[in-house]
Amino acid sequence: MALLIASNSRADEFARHVRALAPDLDVRVAPAVGRREDIDYVLAWWPPPGLLKSLPNLRLVVSVGAGVDHLLADPELPAVPIVRFVDPDLTGRMVEYVCLHVLYHHRRMSEFRELQARKVWKYLPEPAAHEVRVGLMGLGVLGAAAARALRSFGYQVRGWSRSQKRVDGVACFAGNETLEDFLADTDILVVLLPLTAETRGMLDRRLLARLSRRGRDERLPGPVLINAGRGGLQVDADILGALEAGELYAASLDVFETEPLPHSSPLWSHPRVVVTPHNAAESAPSAIARYALAQMAAHARGAPLEHLVDPRRGY
Repeated sequence: MALLIASNSRADEFARHVRALAPDLDVRVAPAVGRREDIDYVLAWWPPPGLLKSLPNLRLVVSVGAGVDHLLADPELPAVPIVRFVDPDLTGRMVEYVCLHVLYHHRRMSEFRELQARKVWKYLPEPAAHEVRVGLMGLGVLGAAAARALRSFGYQVRGWSRSQKRVDGVACFAGNETLEDFLADTDILVVLLPLTAETRGMLDRRLLARLSRRGRDERLPGPVLINAGRGGLQVDADILGALEAGELYAASLDVFETEPLPHSSPLWSHPRVVVTPHNAAESAPSAIARYALAQMAAHARGAPLEHLVDPRRGY
């Protein structure tokens, strides 16, 4: 039995931690695949297309991240179980990122940074947290945890998902027929959706123009977008257009249509945009190694797998 680590980043770190936890396990790092018949398990992040199909005895694929579009994009993906990485380490980091950026924009920090650069001492009025409406698109493990954390600050929290979800203290919306009302009463939009055929490109100019159309406290200058989900959800040019037209006040973007973000992108220098390098929930390699080994052990003994992916739904 062998584990192949096929990742376009941190592969050697993952291997080091797996070997420390399971010294007797045959661990290989692509492209040094060795005898393909030996490989039962793969820990993957953007593996080369066709690699997984070439492993005749593959039994399970573990995604390094919570997203699995990097696997489902492979047209020759073999029909084996896929589990996505979700554990307290990843969840905690995502909650930290979301709360940091909601607070940053609610407290108008991009404007204060501009004033600091000009050495201007000026008061800007700010609403209290309980006067700000934060909406989360995506109410899975990460979204629900972020919603609970935001409630502890006093924010009015609402959530939207494709199917009906329940989170205590959160107004939950489901389906396209409720999206208009959800957006109209959302001041700060946090996006944690998976990337699927239905969600690709949905953060476009039309959707952004529907944000915060009624009831926003006048001390918050305009709607805010925080995307810590997947880059394919958004249209970068439409975000810029919405910012320039005043339809968006500010944005925090951890993901982009093209990564790394090209040097030529105006998003780098926009004064109301925070750019981060897809690190909102960059989990520790040790946590990912432990999770992969636990899922492999569960599979080997026929126990249920955690966070099993439905390829038809895309998550």
